[in-house]
Amino acid sequence: MKIALALGGGGARGNAHLGVIRRLEKEGYTIRAAAGTSFGGLVALFYAAGYSVNEIEELFSSVDQGHLYARDPRDGPALLGLSGVRKLLDSTLAEKTFQEVKIPCAVTAADIKSGTEVTLSKGLLRDAALATIALPGIFTPVHLNQWELVDGGVLNPVPVSVARMLAPDMPVVAVSLNDPLDAPLRTYAIPVPAILPKPIIERIHSLHFAQAFDIFMRAVDLNSRAVAHYRLAVDPPDILIRPKVQEIGLLDKVSVRDVAKLGEEAAEEILPQLKQAVSWVSRMKKTLFGGRA
Repeated sequence: MKIALALGGGGARGNAHLGVIRRLEKEGYTIRAAAGTSFGGLVALFYAAGYSVNEIEELFSSVDQGHLYARDPRDGPALLGLSGVRKLLDSTLAEKTFQEVKIPCAVTAADIKSGTEVTLSKGLLRDAALATIALPGIFTPVHLNQWELVDGGVLNPVPVSVARMLAPDMPVVAVSLNDPLDAPLRTYAIPVPAILPKPIIERIHSLHFAQAFDIFMRAVDLNSRAVAHYRLAVDPPDILIRPKVQEIGLLDKVSVRDVAKLGEEAAEEILPQLKQAVSWVSRMKKTLFGGRA
């Protein structure tokens, strides 16, 4: 049973993608293509590069989340840095390119020069990973070719269209990590290095700057919800999975394994619908009438 994945953005919530993939594989589904946005793009790239779900989970769990967003000289005008992320990518994806992936893969980004969505499916996997997670204002944009790229979730939070481009004849299973539009917005605190003394951390969180950060992040969250809602309405996947990750913030420190477990539980719930979506009857209807199973 072959499927294509569209993995949505959501920061730390994205570890739920690992559980979704693990449960689908256990059920006997073969993932033949993977598209991703933001954290979903990271997971798609690692998976397409040949890492197993367990290996990705181990890698993500080994990262020092207290220093994940530390700055280094390569970071430009942005609130936080990606020093920890770069170290992970340098030690894993390194010089690997899209030509070397095991299955078709692409990630999304937004070009803030032209105002257009960009699908990255050529070049270095490492560059594509940094571009798709570059949350505007929080992380430095990535200059690649003629583009100035930021997080793909700005324009395409759950890249169903990209998954269909990669595998036109396969059912698309999409994983959305966005809250419903009517859900209350959570508050956000600035991630600060764990090495700082507790009084300094508390002082940072009490500043007007921290309050402005909270407002900005809630606006980003709300925008992402809305864009995901409308894009999924226009181009719905064959199956939509929504892990219960609403209590997790985009930049929270989390237990990777615990969040992955939420993905497994969500995938378990939709297995009956997925079985129907990939049945030969549904596939035949889609082929003959152009409808989605």
